Amino acid sequence: MPDRPRLRLGVAYDFRNPPGSPHSNTELYAQILDQVQLVDELGFELCWLTEHHFVDDGYLPAFAPVAGAIAARTKRVRISTDIALLPFHHPLRLAEDLAVLDNLSGGRMELGVGMGYAAHEFAAFGVPKAQRVSRTEEAVTILRQAWSAGPVRFRGKRYAFDGVDVFPKPAQPGGIPLWMAAQSEAGARRAGALGLNLLPQGTPAHTLAPWRRALADHGHDASTRRIGIIRPWLVTDDRARDWPVIRAGERYKLERYREWAATSGDSVSDFADPARIPQTWIVGAPEQVARELGAFVREHGFTDVVTWAAPPGVPPAQLNRSLERFAREVAPALRAAAS
Repeated sequence: MPDRPRLRLGVAYDFRNPPGSPHSNTELYAQILDQVQLVDELGFELCWLTEHHFVDDGYLPAFAPVAGAIAARTKRVRISTDIALLPFHHPLRLAEDLAVLDNLSGGRMELGVGMGYAAHEFAAFGVPKAQRVSRTEEAVTILRQAWSAGPVRFRGKRYAFDGVDVFPKPAQPGGIPLWMAAQSEAGARRAGALGLNLLPQGTPAHTLAPWRRALADHGHDASTRRIGIIRPWLVTDDRARDWPVIRAGERYKLERYREWAATSGDSVSDFADPARIPQTWIVGAPEQVARELGAFVREHGFTDVVTWAAPPGVPPAQLNRSLERFAREVAPALRAAAS
């Protein structure tokens, strides 16, 4: 049986700059790129980018140019999304962007995808929300074909291509690794049927279990698939000093997500479900963070875990000390326990 994929650790960014911030967007972008370079030098393996649109705090709407900037500033960190909203991307255009980025980065791109849920985004782009499942499923198939040796030949409900060859091809043999977010049993089964890595957001019973069953049912080797999540941490010896500003940023984010969920009609609004896989912050000394995060990884079988490195309203450099301590005092024990 193949070895279990090794544990990878990293950071996530949404580039949110709340109204009234003393820093311009230009300053925030520069500060984050400086921090990503530090993250790379510290030995972290991952940098994840988000996507949302038409938000007054500048929530990152275009991950591709940022991924290119990160690739230019780093040497080893792998760059991905949690998540790219596939209904708003033309699949051939996205395939080209990712293939170029993969070559620019020396084969370090991955792509996490999802369907989206915020009503204001579907309305603004003129995409019927009822089409999001078919657009997402078809786009995954088209991306895979576009990154293969031959041309894209596809006919579906939303897209049809007859012999379109996408160049350049990705640097990675076999194409760019794909992930899919899921918070429901249907979404998890979809990810498993397609043989994708998983980004679960829900309960284990509705995400992890059906994903694993669907992988097996469709002949995919579960031992080679990865499971990733944002489970943030703060390494500190003084919680009273360092936690309040981050807690304020998290409350700000949660209120925005609740606003969107209230108009979406989706189960995403059930943030308080105690059975959900937790994505709350782990705050404490290195030993506490290692103990709690290690138990979390073992319980759910995660292979990829990242932290929020710049919560809204928090200057990125304010998290540098935590990242440095995590790299030196936490990560080695986590990787050793997971190997």
